[in-house]
Amino acid sequence: MKYMMFVCTDTEPETTLEAPDIYAWVADNDANGRRVAGNQLVGPEAATTVRVRGGELLLTDGPFAETKEVIVGFDILECADLDEAIEVARAHPMAWHGRLELRPYHGE
Repeated sequence: MKYMMFVCTDTEPETTLEAPDIYAWVADNDANGRRVAGNQLVGPEAATTVRVRGGELLLTDGPFAETKEVIVGFDILECADLDEAIEVARAHPMAWHGRLELRPYHGE
């Protein structure tokens, strides 16, 4: 099953423990096929929000939501089930310094 893992910042990061190395996490999960794709995103200041209301195109510079937490990256995971996806996410450095949101999706 495929999971989209949103990598987000957090206003209350873990500061007492050493987080795992991101390069080791990527290499391990790429090698065993659990990480299908992923990358960092450019900051929210580069975002453009697109909406159509009343047939009119409305564009807004920046993210739609004003929040201190932002999505900074993503990974697409291929895991047997949610339990495996949670274990993969648990080992990601942003589990210590940010937040990870897992969502199953129907992809190819």
